[in-house]
Amino acid sequence: MLYFSYGSNMSTRRLRERAPSARFVAVAKLKKHELRFHKVSKDGSGKCDASETGNNDHAVIGVVFDISETGKSELDRWEGLGNGYEEKPIELETLNGKTMNAVTYYATDINSALKPYSWYKNHVLSGAVENGLPKNYIKMIMGVESLTDPSSERHEKETVIYD
Repeated sequence: MLYFSYGSNMSTRRLRERAPSARFVAVAKLKKHELRFHKVSKDGSGKCDASETGNNDHAVIGVVFDISETGKSELDRWEGLGNGYEEKPIELETLNGKTMNAVTYYATDINSALKPYSWYKNHVLSGAVENGLPKNYIKMIMGVESLTDPSSERHEKETVIYD
């Protein structure tokens, strides 16, 4: 099954903790959507969403992974499918112009006032750099304001995978 990741799961280290079968397929863009960090999280911070805008000038760039059905079930659990995220089939365009179909998660519980914790933003940035997303897109992610997580334990747990 092809899964389009545009947030923290672009980081292969993070994704493989959740879906060990994940294998890179391509970098692609989802047109008429915009990356936002407004998905309400249990920890009180903002997580990524590919927010549909209908604007042809907007696109979310991310990574397509092939995931086994078993891996998809586990990823659904991690992502909270049915509890703030739902999934939908999408059509993507790879950076070399080919089209492909995949599924992705989108936020159903949003709050535009939220900001991501710095460790979460780092997952997103790490995945973007690791997978060679365009430099201007990486720069846009870098410009997203983030907050220090009040839980140093959670911060440590989330960043240890990069040591």
